[in-house]
Amino acid sequence: MLDGLNLSFSDKTIEQLINVGLSLIILFIGWIAIRVILRIARKTLERSSLDPVLYRFILKIIRIVLWIILVLTIMERFGFKMNSLITVLAAAGAAIALALKDSLANVAGGIMILVNKPFAQDDYIDINGTTGKVRDIDLFVTHLHTYDNKVITIPNGLVNTSVLINYTRENRRRVDCCFGIGYDDDIQKAKDILAAIADSDPMICKDPPPVIGVAGQNDNCISIDLKVWCETDDYWDVKYFLEENVKLAFDEAGITIPFPQMDVHIRRK
Repeated sequence: MLDGLNLSFSDKTIEQLINVGLSLIILFIGWIAIRVILRIARKTLERSSLDPVLYRFILKIIRIVLWIILVLTIMERFGFKMNSLITVLAAAGAAIALALKDSLANVAGGIMILVNKPFAQDDYIDINGTTGKVRDIDLFVTHLHTYDNKVITIPNGLVNTSVLINYTRENRRRVDCCFGIGYDDDIQKAKDILAAIADSDPMICKDPPPVIGVAGQNDNCISIDLKVWCETDDYWDVKYFLEENVKLAFDEAGITIPFPQMDVHIRRK
């Protein structure tokens, strides 16, 4: 009787050891297969028209799905029934979905970003007043890199539901400047100076031509708009050029740039 028990025990032990060994082999082969599939997918996506920041997101999803399939395959080796396992996973998934609804919203937001493509890597964007260059889109968050070398992390759900401004989507941008002159100054002379400065900068486009006009009559000054077009990459260079050179030219021409003033009257009793 003891011999039968020992034999039975030995058979079960050997069977378990075989299952463990086969599981390790499946795990090793699966790990290699996942790497090969991801390498093929990466090369395929690199040759596609997708932006790099988006195809990295796709690769992460493919990696997660493949690892789930591999784990389920190994668990089946140990007697787990796939139908029962899927049922348990579905129930657990529903509970997890309720507990992690915000995180799932971020994943859904990432998928919507992937589909709609509102921005690409290195685009300069504004999300609810937060600005920066797009550095990466993760499964849950989008990373922005600011010009002063800060990294901003924004949940994808917030990105997907916010008003988003993409400053670099188009090749050209308009630079809007507004300058104030005194009521005693010559408006036409000021407009001629603005036109000459705009014409002197090679970064400013000739077509469409600059727009110059009186924008309003304020309490302290007459406002004159100067609107010019340039390449998107030259935006700040053009902006700084206009602000500096208009001030210098106005000073040289004797045109005043007013500032708020207050007259104080003292009454003596």
